[in-house]
Amino acid sequence: MKKKVKNRLFITLLCVVFFGILACSSDSGTDKKPETITISADASKIDFQTKGNAVAVKVTTNATAWTVATSDASWIQLSQLSGGTGTTSFNITASENTTAATRTAVITISTNQVASVQIAVSQIGAAVVSGLYPSYNTSPIADDVTGMGSTASELAAKMKLGWNIGNTLEATGGETAWGNPKVTKALIDLVKANGFNAIRIPCSWNQNLANSTTAQIKTEWLNRVKEVVQYCVDNDMYVIVNIHWDGGWLENNITDAKKSENNAKQKAFWEQIATHLRGFDEHLLFAGANEPNVENAAQMAVLTSYHQTFIDAVRSTGGKNAFRTLIVQGPSTDIEKTNKLMTVLPTDKTANRMMAEVHYYSPWNFGGLTKDETWGKMFYYWGAGYHSAIDTERNATWGEEADLEKNFKLMKTQFVDKGIPVVLGEFGAIRRTTLTGDALTLHLASRAYYLKTVVKQAKANGLLPFYWDEGSLGDKGFGIFKRSDNTVFDTQALNGLLDGLK
Repeated sequence: MKKKVKNRLFITLLCVVFFGILACSSDSGTDKKPETITISADASKIDFQTKGNAVAVKVTTNATAWTVATSDASWIQLSQLSGGTGTTSFNITASENTTAATRTAVITISTNQVASVQIAVSQIGAAVVSGLYPSYNTSPIADDVTGMGSTASELAAKMKLGWNIGNTLEATGGETAWGNPKVTKALIDLVKANGFNAIRIPCSWNQNLANSTTAQIKTEWLNRVKEVVQYCVDNDMYVIVNIHWDGGWLENNITDAKKSENNAKQKAFWEQIATHLRGFDEHLLFAGANEPNVENAAQMAVLTSYHQTFIDAVRSTGGKNAFRTLIVQGPSTDIEKTNKLMTVLPTDKTANRMMAEVHYYSPWNFGGLTKDETWGKMFYYWGAGYHSAIDTERNATWGEEADLEKNFKLMKTQFVDKGIPVVLGEFGAIRRTTLTGDALTLHLASRAYYLKTVVKQAKANGLLPFYWDEGSLGDKGFGIFKRSDNTVFDTQALNGLLDGLK
């Protein structure tokens, strides 16, 4: 009897322990709360510029799945349409807004486990950007063909040999800041008397603003440029006015990011320049830029927009500007890049009044290199019959007569033969007067031969040569004329240029 009682007590204890564990387990499950589902994005508002670009957005969630969609907006592209638990990044890309108005859209990130998240998107319109500066085309006049009868090709036939007033009206800090005196009529008379009938005036404008906020150019600076143009026209010379380096605002910023802003400034500047110089006849030509830094097709598309703005702005002012010959620059004004990338020209409502522009200092080892580099050494001697038998490591090994002729023929085929003359807006080679004796004599003779050959091949292929003269008369200088007393300094180089016309 006692044995049975003990067995029953043991069984009872086992049951108490077993059901106690179950009760504890049950109680524990009752106290545990379900995990809260959340979803978030690291942006709630995105403001795109007119040009369009991409913005990365991060989505963080513990939901098992989510999707993203945009309201009816074809101008927005999403790099990813769905995701899962964790943090995921995707791109929102807006195309360029070519319309006048600002446009908006809503991007919604959704999961069936929690309320959705929204991102508001907006993009300003072209009208907003174009209104960055006021319109300076405040006095357009009726088109006037008087004195503007020549096509670009006919005008090119009248231009024999050109000269640059370098390092002067484009100098940072003012006209005399880079060591040259102010341009006088006597200087222009000297240039004309020595065989040149065309002048290129490199000009700065951005440093000559009365109001940088509105891009208003100082009237006194516009008058000064007009005065120098008048010196040239009074001599029956053809003259090119450009926007030169000018601090690099245009030529160092040929990007989508700067496209709208720079087109607005290009428009404002050329409306003012063109209006102020509108009274000159066909002796005056405008060039929209200088050496625009372009390396690829995407940048070339931006440069073409700058050229288009230039042409449209000048034409809009009316008068003789409706028929003025306008010059557009090739990418980096480099012949090979221009041949490869400048396949489309801006449009012009006036037919046959456009020229293209390239520059030529090739081979740079001879034309401008001032110290040996890892990629090449300086050349002192260029051309057949002008190599040194002693200083052989300084003889040109590339870029001589055959290459020169090939390059200029590229421009003839691409432009000249199609009725678009090509301005060789700058060319030249520095003097290396640290050389002495026979080496210096051979170098200077070689340099004169180089200048002669460039001019000769330019004329043979329809290019209009403008020698680069920055006024420097010392070593590594280009100067031909001594501007301080208006005399010829480098007769040998001058004769080389003139020999190329024969």
